[in-house]
Parts: sequence; structure tokens; C-alpha cells
Amino acid sequence: MGAMSDSPARLWRALVSSDPSRPFVTSHDDLGDRIELSRATLDNWVSKTSNMLVDGFGTQPGDRITLALPPHWQSVAWVLSCWSVGATAVLSEDGAAPEVMVAGPDRLEAAQDSGAEEVVGTSLDPLGLPLRDVPPMVTDYTVEVRGHGDHFPAYPVDAAEPALESAGRTFTGAEVVTAGQELAKAWELGERDRLAVVVAPDAPLDAFGGDLSVLTAAIASGVPLLLTPPPAEGDLQRFLDRMGAEGVSVLYGTEPVGDLPFRRVSL
Repeated sequence: MGAMSDSPARLWRALVSSDPSRPFVTSHDDLGDRIELSRATLDNWVSKTSNMLVDGFGTQPGDRITLALPPHWQSVAWVLSCWSVGATAVLSEDGAAPEVMVAGPDRLEAAQDSGAEEVVGTSLDPLGLPLRDVPPMVTDYTVEVRGHGDHFPAYPVDAAEPALESAGRTFTGAEVVTAGQELAKAWELGERDRLAVVVAPDAPLDAFGGDLSVLTAAIASGVPLLLTPPPAEGDLQRFLDRMGAEGVSVLYGTEPVGDLPFRRVSL
């Protein structure tokens, strides 16, 4: 879909423009709740978040934003927003303090001690509900973001600039895109596939790969993502039935979950 010199934000914009109504990310949780976002709906969250960063926090290209989040539709929106405004998405809490740190409810205390100029908390509720308790000097993401604009033209960021800090290295935008394109090719992903990412609810964001190549492979190939926790003990058949009902053809996870009847299984 994109050239090797594409930036991640341009790759995302091309995907949204090609078919805005097609599903991009579907989330299941331990309770069986399900939420599905189309490319256009997710892009609306990306635009609102990008506007919040620029207008609310003064984020500029080159700023660093730490994402202390698990794989979730909101964390996908945050990654894409970082790239849209030219900021570097940081997956490690080590190193220099970022300009902005985003954390779920269980990481807010550490976020407040991070030295970040701005701390944003999110409930990670499937429907985007607010935090139950908002500590002092913490911005509640799902309350604040709703007041920002629905459209954001991604900055014309040079793909040679940093886009990701993870696993002890810095990746440029071009390297992030290339990693996703190469993985999509290796897995032979096509638009008729659906990729399930099987991760625990408290897994770190690099469960998408240290270079986020699982996420960018989905963007590069146009494959919808399904985020789901692994099956509980004795629940494998229901898990398999759910994957079948969702049309999953490719599965990626960090731990084996049984003898799975998918065309391709990457574990």
C-alpha cells in the first residue's frame, strides 16, 4: 500500500482513505464484552487525540510521549496520534522524562513520579468511560479528548526522523513502516484475512512487537485486528468458536493456546 519511504502517519491516512467504513480494530475482554471500531471511527479518536496534544499540551514534532499502556484500541489511537503530530512513541519508562506520559489506572502513580511535563490517565474502559478516580495534576483522557476537533491533517513529518523508542533502540518512521511491510509480506497478509492478537490485559504495548511491526503490518496490509485475552483454563473451545465467528485466519500471541486450526499461527 505504501512506499518504503512512507511515514507511519501517511500509511495510516492512506488506509483510512481507501475504505473508511471497514473495521480496523475489535476488542474482546475477559467479561466477553466486544467493541469494534472502523477505520474512520478510530481515525476520529486519532484526530481528537492529536488536537489535544497540540492544542492542549503544546506537543511539537520531536517530543517524546511515553505510552504505559497495554494493547487496546485506545493505545492504538495513541500510537497513531504520536506519529500524526511527529512525536516519538516511547514504550519504555526508563531514560529521560518525556513531555507527556499516558497510563492506565494501575500505572498512574508511577506516571506521576516519571517527571513528565503532562500526565494523562485513561480508564481503558472498552466504551471509553472516564476514570473513576482522577489524581491531582492528571488529565482524564476520555473526558478531555471529547472537546477537541474531529479532523487533524497529519504533519508532513520526515520518515527519517525518530518515531519509536523501544527495546533499547530508536526507530525512524521509515524503519517502523518497513518492519510492518516486511512482516505483512512474510505472513502473506491479505485484505480478506483477520489478525487476532492474543495478549493478557496487562501485557505491555510491545506485545505488538518491539518495533510495533504487528500493528504496522495490519496497517500496511489493510487487515483488521482483533485484540483478545488468551482463553481461561477449560475455555479453549469457546475461544475457538469466537475466533471462528470473527473470521480470524491469522493468530499472533506470546504464549501457545492449544492446537489452533488457523491457516497461519505465529507464536
